[in-house]
Amino acid sequence: MLCVTIARTRHKHVLTEHAQVAELGAKLVELRLDYIGRSIDLARLLKNRPTPVVVTCRRKEDGGRWDRSEEERLMLLRSAIAMGIEYVDLEEDTAVKIPRYGKTKRIVSLHNFEGTPPDLETLHAGLCKIDADIVKIAAFSNSFRDTARMLQLMKTAKVPTVGISMGGFGTPTRVLAMRYGAPFTFCVFNADRRVAPGQLSFDQMQNVYRANTITSETKLYGVVADPVAHSYSPLIHNASFLANNLDYRYVPFQVAPADLEMFLRWCQSERIGGLSVTIPHKQTILPMLSQAESAAQGIGACNTVVFSEGEMIGYNTDYRASMDCLSEAMSKLTGLPDPFERQSALILGSGGVSRAIAYGLAQRRAWITIASRNRESAEKLAKHVNGKSIAWEERHLIEPKIIVNGTPVGMFPEMDESPFPARSFKSGTLVFDTIYNPEQTLFIKGARAAQCPVITGLQMFVRQAAYQYRLFTGLEPPIDVMVKTLKKAISPVNYKDLDEDDDEIDTDVEFDGED
Repeated sequence: MLCVTIARTRHKHVLTEHAQVAELGAKLVELRLDYIGRSIDLARLLKNRPTPVVVTCRRKEDGGRWDRSEEERLMLLRSAIAMGIEYVDLEEDTAVKIPRYGKTKRIVSLHNFEGTPPDLETLHAGLCKIDADIVKIAAFSNSFRDTARMLQLMKTAKVPTVGISMGGFGTPTRVLAMRYGAPFTFCVFNADRRVAPGQLSFDQMQNVYRANTITSETKLYGVVADPVAHSYSPLIHNASFLANNLDYRYVPFQVAPADLEMFLRWCQSERIGGLSVTIPHKQTILPMLSQAESAAQGIGACNTVVFSEGEMIGYNTDYRASMDCLSEAMSKLTGLPDPFERQSALILGSGGVSRAIAYGLAQRRAWITIASRNRESAEKLAKHVNGKSIAWEERHLIEPKIIVNGTPVGMFPEMDESPFPARSFKSGTLVFDTIYNPEQTLFIKGARAAQCPVITGLQMFVRQAAYQYRLFTGLEPPIDVMVKTLKKAISPVNYKDLDEDDDEIDTDVEFDGED
């Protein structure tokens, strides 16, 4: 069950929001009385309430906004209980002062906005002893290790427990709470009105993750990165799972480099089905795997892991997707059976996606030039693909047949930048941007203005996700769903019926074997 937190300063806004979330399907609402700025009228808030409620009045020292007297706060909580509320949230010292009364269930809670206590289990045991129907512990997570501990606490608790790891590392504790035994978990009606770090919106929890229906039987997948909140992969994979009626979910996992190996062991123990891998883990994850396809080994980077029968198998779908996009475009441009042979390609950047594209082009006998702001990294990549490197400042001095942007320059929110001077584009050069948000980057706009054929990052992103979907499920991906979901997320203002645009990305994606 999802509990939607309402934290508004005026009674009428609380009532309006309560009615709205109830209409959208919420079954439980938390009323944050400490946010109300005026004298609190409990009867007005509770009379004819459209859902059961949790009443909370949090002091400043516990992360709330209550700045009036403690006596007034305790009286408010006692009055709410006497009026027959369904749940009351009581901090440890408050729970000792307010005895059980009537049918109101007691949530005994602890909050730590600094970190996850080392004695988490001991603290939990203490809260359980204060006549708790439910224990709630919300602690800031400074690593995935903290998150894993909180999930384990919920899983093994004898008293129903809502464990929340606050912050970016803790998202799995919110999405997977019910899978690990929590009676409910918290979210907010509007993501712009979060009351704790890392809270997700009701829409995200209900419509993206379908958190209410995640069980021990649900197959889990995810994306591992640091940071990870910006990723659109959960949107398109979860929409695709739903389109094919699969009881699968795709979760964002923020994992620091130092914890990557531990995280992979956790994935195996928790029966995670597969992972998308992105910055900064694409290269460092490779030696941690049981095996990897030849392309991933040749590239030296992996962006997909499948867990199967105790093995961790690595793939590089960036490589496959980028070569699909480039091969189609170059075949149209040249009409040759080997469209890349002896063609010059300038690759901007030397990270994971640049490595994949450089490897693919080198395999197809193109002439590779690497330009990166990290000259040492550029030289290493150039040597790896038998190409050459040039200084970043000289990137506009050559005239290649293909230009690929593998840098984040121009990515949201820094959309007023381009990795290549618009005046230096030459008509007829194939220009490929791997950035998908925004789809029409300044780099792509400059190329179009110079009458260059272009490949957008959205085309590549959807193709690589489609390959991942096939590896994860063994099924054909619903590419139309992927395209529309991504376009709606990137540009909701401009989103409309996209049926007429479906031909922008070939929906007949073929899944070839290894090259």
